[in-house]
Amino acid sequence: MPFTTLLLAAALSTTPPAAAAMPTGEALTAQIGAHDARLFWAVFEGCDAGALPDLLAADFRMIHDKGGLAEPSRDAMIADVAKSCASRQPGGTQAGYKNRRLLVPGSHRVRAMGGWGALEEGAHVFFEWNARETRWDMVGGAHYMHLWQWMPAEARFRLSQSYSYDHAGAAPYPPAPGPQPRT
Repeated sequence: MPFTTLLLAAALSTTPPAAAAMPTGEALTAQIGAHDARLFWAVFEGCDAGALPDLLAADFRMIHDKGGLAEPSRDAMIADVAKSCASRQPGGTQAGYKNRRLLVPGSHRVRAMGGWGALEEGAHVFFEWNARETRWDMVGGAHYMHLWQWMPAEARFRLSQSYSYDHAGAAPYPPAPGPQPRT
């Protein structure tokens, strides 16, 4: 094989893969919606801290209207969810506790933030399992905004910032009409 062919083959084999383009339109909304569902399943009903590293950016933090900086880092969030999940196990301080989060229909909005990522906002309601009455009781609601960062080398989003606010009684249903997203 000629030397120039070897050089060309070597150059081609070490060329990094092209960075993936961030999804747009309906594909963007669908991908963020799927991440939203995975995130809240892991934190609430699924109680699966092991699912969080795949969803959170290295510089993740969460700000909450009731406590300020609720989660200062990705590692803190994962540790807090793991601790909460462990406390729900038999013999734990909250043994048998179950909760659930549901997105309020019509409240979910996703907006591209240039090619950097996406801003997600919505309202959700929270339920706790009432074992005595064998039913889910609605215990409140809130609004949230998430800033999802596009990771081109990974071809996916990771949650960078979480803002959780307006915690109170459950959000009104049906939701009040609001501005429609621009397409």
